[in-house]
Amino acid sequence: MKNKNLLKGVLFVGMGASFYGMLATFVKVAYDQGYTTAEVTASQFVLGIISLLIINVIMSKKRNNIPTIKPKDKKRLMLAGTSLGFTSLFYYLAVQYINVSIAIVLLMQTVWLSILVESILSKKIPSAKKLISMILVLAGTVLATNLINQDVELNPKGLFWGFLAACSFTTTMFTSNSIANYLPPYKKSLYMLYGGGIIVALFVFFSQIGPYYSEGLMSLYKNFSDDLTGIHPLNLKIFYTWGLFLSLFGTVLPPILLNKGFPNTGLGLGSIVASIELPVSVTMAFIVLHEQVLAIQWTGIVIIIFAIIISNLNFKKK
Repeated sequence: MKNKNLLKGVLFVGMGASFYGMLATFVKVAYDQGYTTAEVTASQFVLGIISLLIINVIMSKKRNNIPTIKPKDKKRLMLAGTSLGFTSLFYYLAVQYINVSIAIVLLMQTVWLSILVESILSKKIPSAKKLISMILVLAGTVLATNLINQDVELNPKGLFWGFLAACSFTTTMFTSNSIANYLPPYKKSLYMLYGGGIIVALFVFFSQIGPYYSEGLMSLYKNFSDDLTGIHPLNLKIFYTWGLFLSLFGTVLPPILLNKGFPNTGLGLGSIVASIELPVSVTMAFIVLHEQVLAIQWTGIVIIIFAIIISNLNFKKK
């Protein structure tokens, strides 16, 4: 029974991470069709919240013993969920300027960022194993982004947004695993999406809808960007072209699958399995977008995955 549960956990985590890995490729396709970051994220979160609301209603009728959420945990989960909104925004902004394969490598900087945050919170120097992992991730990143090739041009804006996405995702990892663990995944995910939805709503208003209808907000917008191509009414076609797909594979299934899988795998093995997100994302970008991925970049990706394995394996004999 234990092995069966472990296998289920591995499958759930692997599927959840794979769905996340595919997401950026289809966001890039949506951009090519003329949709903006505001439209993509708005459709993803609105339809994601509606889907989870329906799931919660169905489950509440099927099961009578669902725990009632504590009032303080509502606020804590929504606050933690703001990092979900920021992660999506920063990540999708990054893929506007850089390849998906580069963006996912930047998102994987959560490995060493998590170790750094953990050492600061615990006020302890990281172990030798974790320090080696940090060095390997940074070395792998240099190869995976092809920085040693002097001819390569990486847009600074893309690098900036990609690194911010990693910082935000690190926050999500630390907060979501420590708040209201007595709730079922679908209920916990819903409240976190509420928080992320607020951030996305503010972004949509100040980056697209507001400047279009208000000269004052347009003047404010011009202080941050000269690109006015995205200032127009919200294109509602996104909701039935890409919105359902993005919400299902970005905000509904992955959190539920990961929350179901991690209790069976444990954080260590679960993190190793979740690293499948990296090769899945790069492979999808290679197949769908025809992005060039050199041998040196694949080497860097393998090194990053190896670093994730090292950081989570327990080398002590039981």
